[in-house]
Amino acid sequence: MFIFPNPQTKVPKERRAQRALEIIPAILTWSTLIGMIVFSFIVPMWMAVLIIAFDIYWIHRTIFIAYYSVKAYKQLQRGRTIDWFDRCTKIGETDEYIQEISKRIVDDKKRLQKAVLRKDKKNLRCQIREYRRLLKKIRKLNSEEIMDWRDVIHVVMLPTATEDAANIDPAIASIAASQYPKNKIIILLATEERENEEKRMKKVDFLTKKYAGVFRDFIVTTHEVADGEMKCKASNATYAAKKLCTYLDEHDIDHERVIFSNFDCESVVHPQFFAALTYEYIIEPKRLQRAYQPIPLYHNNLWDTNAFVRVIVTSSSFWHMFQSTRREMVTFSSHSEAFKTLVDVDFWPVNMISEDSIIYWKGYSFFDGDYYVKPIYLPISMDAVLADTYIGTIKNQYKQKRRWAYGIENFPVIMRAIWPNKKVKTTEKLKIAFEMLEGHHSWATAPFILAFLGWLPLILGGNEFNQSNVAHVLPFVTRFLMLLAMFGLIVSISLSLFLLPKKPDRYSRKRYIHMVLQWLLVPIIAPTLGAMPAIDSQTRILFKKYFTEFWVTEKTIKK
Repeated sequence: MFIFPNPQTKVPKERRAQRALEIIPAILTWSTLIGMIVFSFIVPMWMAVLIIAFDIYWIHRTIFIAYYSVKAYKQLQRGRTIDWFDRCTKIGETDEYIQEISKRIVDDKKRLQKAVLRKDKKNLRCQIREYRRLLKKIRKLNSEEIMDWRDVIHVVMLPTATEDAANIDPAIASIAASQYPKNKIIILLATEERENEEKRMKKVDFLTKKYAGVFRDFIVTTHEVADGEMKCKASNATYAAKKLCTYLDEHDIDHERVIFSNFDCESVVHPQFFAALTYEYIIEPKRLQRAYQPIPLYHNNLWDTNAFVRVIVTSSSFWHMFQSTRREMVTFSSHSEAFKTLVDVDFWPVNMISEDSIIYWKGYSFFDGDYYVKPIYLPISMDAVLADTYIGTIKNQYKQKRRWAYGIENFPVIMRAIWPNKKVKTTEKLKIAFEMLEGHHSWATAPFILAFLGWLPLILGGNEFNQSNVAHVLPFVTRFLMLLAMFGLIVSISLSLFLLPKKPDRYSRKRYIHMVLQWLLVPIIAPTLGAMPAIDSQTRILFKKYFTEFWVTEKTIKK
């Protein structure tokens, strides 16, 4: 049986290792912040040099992320143009499909020769390139390893604690509107017993009646928090998945045939998502060793929430777009995997807050490092934070960001899981440790370094330093380097406008001006709603002020 480290272990040796690893992120963060102040006073010259080096590093990082965000955006646009269901239904007959695609290329070339309009020519060239990419990919496939799409069953779990039916209904409606057979989809509504019973039953009754007969089945589970469990999404998900396991066994459904999607309960899927997910699953020989991640966009209520939240969630979307281009991508929020894999790794830990990424690391540990995420280049739209008041919305955004940053709780457990594993290369283990620590360290410190701490040598360095050449050069170099870094902000603004969902009729065109001017708030937002929640989470873990309950984000619906 696969055993994953327990973050709340009582075994003395394991507890010491857990605790030693827990404090590393906060120690690094606070050492950086305090050290910059102290050393700006003691050795201002060296600090000035380090600040310039950091600025250069940050420009490189900004340009790197901007480039790959644009690349991911193009992939996303391309994904939207593909008929994924057509690929699903035809990929099994490989030879016939190759002939069909080859014929389409020939026909499109003929149309291209006759085309007059530039737009038509561009579309045809893009289509020909896409068909050629598809041909190249098909020829590499082993037809014997391709699973029949008709054998695949989708289970979509929607965990809910306090959300109303109005929050969940759009998600289920989007699944019902999918361009994929609904008799291949099961809805798993995972409710909590601790929710007010009247409210819970009202929600369940409304949704089950509305979608009766639409899907293969509509299962409802009610989780009761057991001893040793936290009041969290992970314990609810594990309870629901175990109930599903019994259901599948009773209906004689092979676990490998089931693709399990763990979605936030307000997640609205693209009409072609399940077809694209099925296609990627059935052509992958190591399908059990892969997770599948759509691109998260917070578009459901983006026009309704305030500027602070829009900048935060749009930046988050850009980050995940960038991550989708990397082999190191980790599951986030709404994602999918083979149900057999979930069973093999014994589902989610029931005593951790961060459930979306830890399930990836359980898979990584179980398969000895041969496990990674395949991006599905289609959007999944979710709710941004929106409370009844402007200030309430900002407070809730801070709490949500703090919960995301609390994902650093994974670090000690991951290290305890993979470090003893001799099948995972030491270089890979070190790389994972560095990626996690550097990512959370930058999250907590970079905004403060860029906004404030970079000027400390001039303030604390004293007369001798201020009269040096370095002191005279530092402000000019810093301003110039930060001006270069504006390239990333310009890319972000452009992508945010390209990705904007359709404007609701209740807003005038002046709202577009807000969508541009909001980015002027970045110098305020980055430290307050970016770095501070990360410092908060790391410091809580440092002083054993652990979260004991999953905080559910308030998301008001505007009409």
